Amino acid sequence: MAELRSAYLITGTDRPKVTRALRRLRDRVGQEATEHLSANEASGEDAAAACNALGLFTVERRLVVVEDVESWKTADVKAVDEYLKGPAPTTVLALVGPGVKRDSALAKAVAKAGEVLVYDLPTRGRGNKADLPKWVEQQFHERGIQVDHDAARALVELVGEDAQELATEVDKLSTWSAGDRIGEREVAELVPARAEVPPFDLTDSWGRRDVPGVLTASERLVERSGDAARDVLLRTAGLLTNHVGRVRQCQVLDAEGVPPAAAAERLKRNRFYVQKLYEQAGNFSADELGDAVVRLARLDHALKGGSKLPGELEFARALIEITRRPETAKAPAS
Repeated sequence: MAELRSAYLITGTDRPKVTRALRRLRDRVGQEATEHLSANEASGEDAAAACNALGLFTVERRLVVVEDVESWKTADVKAVDEYLKGPAPTTVLALVGPGVKRDSALAKAVAKAGEVLVYDLPTRGRGNKADLPKWVEQQFHERGIQVDHDAARALVELVGEDAQELATEVDKLSTWSAGDRIGEREVAELVPARAEVPPFDLTDSWGRRDVPGVLTASERLVERSGDAARDVLLRTAGLLTNHVGRVRQCQVLDAEGVPPAAAAERLKRNRFYVQKLYEQAGNFSADELGDAVVRLARLDHALKGGSKLPGELEFARALIEITRRPETAKAPAS
């Protein structure tokens, strides 16, 4: 095993790898021999003092971790640079800051006496945006799991762009698969959607035109969330509006003869999710979906102060109106 350096700067956009690199350092030194500081409270001089103090009183290897170092000022960087000219022989200084650039003054200071570890998400080019599906595939491969590209893309669609949350789902799926290959269907069935779509129990009930179901789902949303009821309702109303908009898109595509699989490619969405959108579109007329979008816009206005009624009541009324089936016209009495 390689000898530990006097200092490390751990940075980059791949937060799970940054976290793992720091964990490896702690494992080598030992949790009891590790001191944690935050650059939001500790200066560069404080970090240097902590390293020197540890070095004076122990012959064992110790670790000083300073997180959020991207918040340090020039004076802090100079203090660390000065310390690294004669670092404590038994202390390892680990500076963690995902926002620190590899060509920054802090990175150059650490490189003289230690090592700069940069873990960035892969990029796809345009605007340097992260190619998260590719990154997800790499995460599975590192765990010895084969995964379809469509499955990796579906995971990003369902979870969103938070690398830490994606890594958590990768761990869960890897454990569940027990070494077997993971496909898109497994991802769709096992990963809860939380990226730009409201909980499926609400949208599923709406899609079935199940009025009691949507009301129950909305009540659970408010009960289970730690946020204020108004914030939950506003957020859910916006997400539901997006969902209804996608159902309208699929209804149009269906009318044009576009099958769900092709629509999924065109919309860049999970194939099973788009299949569900197609099914829901069949339960509504084009006019009903258009009216639903308008009604949800009115709900948004009401929740933002446009109504004197309680938000929960406005939300329930809107759900009922966009979910219930039109009343069957009564035949004239003979």
